[in-house]
Amino acid sequence: MKAGSAAPPPDIARARAWVITDGKAGDETQCLGLVETLGLRADVRRIPGRAPFSWLAPWGPVDPRHAPGRSGGALAGPLPDLLLASGRQAVPYLRAIRRASAGRTFTAFLKDPRTGPASADFIWVPDYDDLRGANVLTTPTPPHRVTPARLAAARAAPDPRLAALPRPRVAVLVGGDSRHLRFSAADTARLLAELSALSEAGASLMLTVSRRTPPALRAALAALAKDRPAFFWDGSGENPYVPMLALAEAVVVTSDSANMVGEAVSTGVAVLLFELPGTYVRHRRFFAGLQAAGALAPFTGQLDMLHYAPIDATPEIARRLADAYMRHQAGIALSR
Repeated sequence: MKAGSAAPPPDIARARAWVITDGKAGDETQCLGLVETLGLRADVRRIPGRAPFSWLAPWGPVDPRHAPGRSGGALAGPLPDLLLASGRQAVPYLRAIRRASAGRTFTAFLKDPRTGPASADFIWVPDYDDLRGANVLTTPTPPHRVTPARLAAARAAPDPRLAALPRPRVAVLVGGDSRHLRFSAADTARLLAELSALSEAGASLMLTVSRRTPPALRAALAALAKDRPAFFWDGSGENPYVPMLALAEAVVVTSDSANMVGEAVSTGVAVLLFELPGTYVRHRRFFAGLQAAGALAPFTGQLDMLHYAPIDATPEIARRLADAYMRHQAGIALSR
């Protein structure tokens, strides 16, 4: 999906909206990317994970302390017109709101809820997932918040911490340990060696890490950035994530995060994948598709330049969600 698809209908911007997740950054970012594209003001509600309810998700009940309408709970207050949720822990709460609203709240879920396509009014999953249904939309890349407008603004007023670096500038997006894989000592040594080779060949490195990055890897990357043309974001000052992408001639990204890869290919610059041995098999399908599209290549310590149109499914997902919401609203109006 190329960037710049038609905008969603403006009527949806008047909807009272909630975002529900358990606070995982990747899930929340996907939801907020659609919220912003739709022009919504959403109330972000985070579900606290309390046993045994967290163990039973997505099939079990909600924590009674956070049931819809419960004073002081995560779902207190008037129910929304539109609910956007993601993550296994959010599924029971989406189901409870749907029931409490007698179907009036339009429910949208991002990624496979594991409880079937009837779990929500609208479901988005990446192409590499298996879930299909009349209300299920699939796209090659996930929704996110890295819009053409934000990239253009970051280029027009470049972050001085990055603009001083000589070209070519390479954004280095490092994730961390996940349910499916771990950064071994060998992985860390290989990544450092390949980034050193890239730097010694003349590239400036703009490095950022995630909350999942192991402390030893974080420290090693910070040390790598010293005494060479490089910038390592240590968490101080404004987050330079979008400015890094905006000013990069290429992006190196680790294979633990499909979200970061999806954000990187929205820039239209070369995306170089540092693949970890335990990479999730479905993510491998995603990466293979991007490689076939000419947007991604393996990272080997060299600066490979790729040429492709930016790939961004966020506007299309937003438009399709808005269309489904408007049909849902029309159905409610007819039933009155």
